[in-house]
Amino acid sequence: MSGKDIRLERIMDRNVGRAVIVPVDHGITMGPVSGLVDMKTTIAQVSEGGATGVVMHKGVVPYGHRSFGHDIGLIVHMSASTSLSRDPNAKVLVTTVQEALKMGADAVSIHVNIGADTEPDMLRDFGCVAKECEEWGMPLLVMIYPRGKDIKDGYDVDLIKQCARVGMELGADLVKTSYTGDIDTFREVTKGAIIPVLIAGGPKMGSERDLLQMVADSIEGGGRGVSIGRNIFQHRNVTAMTRAVADIVLRNATVDEALRRLQ
Repeated sequence: MSGKDIRLERIMDRNVGRAVIVPVDHGITMGPVSGLVDMKTTIAQVSEGGATGVVMHKGVVPYGHRSFGHDIGLIVHMSASTSLSRDPNAKVLVTTVQEALKMGADAVSIHVNIGADTEPDMLRDFGCVAKECEEWGMPLLVMIYPRGKDIKDGYDVDLIKQCARVGMELGADLVKTSYTGDIDTFREVTKGAIIPVLIAGGPKMGSERDLLQMVADSIEGGGRGVSIGRNIFQHRNVTAMTRAVADIVLRNATVDEALRRLQ
């Protein structure tokens, strides 16, 4: 096995080849929102619920990762922008692969917005990071979305398909993008991407059933897991919501079964 293969097994369940990742990198974009103040407790709760990995920025690692509770994979996020920027869609690199290795990361992630004014810069950075990841045996997760002033529908299947394909063609090992809204169109995304596709959770959803149904539908459409933040770490019971999502992704539970355990 290569270094990438070994590390990927730390963030993806080796039995089913799927992942339940909880990103907690929102502090740079949004500030210390609910769920991201006491990081040790939040990480312990998602770990207890069965998440396979978390995404966080380098400065948070000493304050939140593997302090107690079950072991959980570490993905260090390398991109940043804030909501206060003139262009929040413009992501820049703030960490290196070597830094992530020194911190014990199992993978790194970057964010790319296709259609943004700074898309060329983000694609160039993507290529450079992918090269470094190949050299160091580090898995690369790309969070990639159609976002920019000319993007009318960020959930359009043709746009999502292209984003996922860009991720694969530039050397990512995993792609995170938006769910297209139904199983058939999402199946087009997963087939075209070739590499594993994870869905984002997006803003807080209206109901627990809506979230869990989206998770189940994405798996039926060929998805290989989720990378859900606010809908998990801001839930009234973080551990239970993590477990409900993990039941569907990792144990093929139905939505009703997951809801019963959640309630």
